[in-house]
Amino acid sequence: MPSLSNTLIQSVTDQVHACIDRANRQLDRQLVYPTIGFTLRGRAAGTAHPTEWRLRFNPVLLQQHADAFFHEVIPHEVCHLVTFALHGRVKPHGPEWRDLMTNLFHVPANTTHQLDITAVQGKTFSYQCRCGPVALTIRRHHKVLRGQATYRCKQCQQILTPGSEKH
Repeated sequence: MPSLSNTLIQSVTDQVHACIDRANRQLDRQLVYPTIGFTLRGRAAGTAHPTEWRLRFNPVLLQQHADAFFHEVIPHEVCHLVTFALHGRVKPHGPEWRDLMTNLFHVPANTTHQLDITAVQGKTFSYQCRCGPVALTIRRHHKVLRGQATYRCKQCQQILTPGSEKH
């Protein structure tokens, strides 16, 4: 886990607080600032835990893509908290969340980031379908080996079968 500078941590904290402040002003609320952590691993840039009023961010992706974090990732995750505060449990990227992303935070309501994840990808295993090779994470590969899961191609819906290459 990389060490983040105090300046970067403070900048993220300030941006989270600015998003909450915006929500409070425009929605006439008194939402408190969430707990913020930098312990997220893997390919996700950030996660929101609304019932715990907590946000977690990926420090590797934060260091590599700070601009995208400040303009997209942080508002995206804060929006999950605000959506929960206003509507309770709803679909994570449902109409309530999309409306707040667009009209409150003025950020496109994208459900996934487009960041380069090469640095956090980890080992993958090659699986096959009609479409060609598909890379599965080591966690999913082990679930297949243990018989705990099967995975389908998102395009052709065929069950993925193990290939022979490791990446």
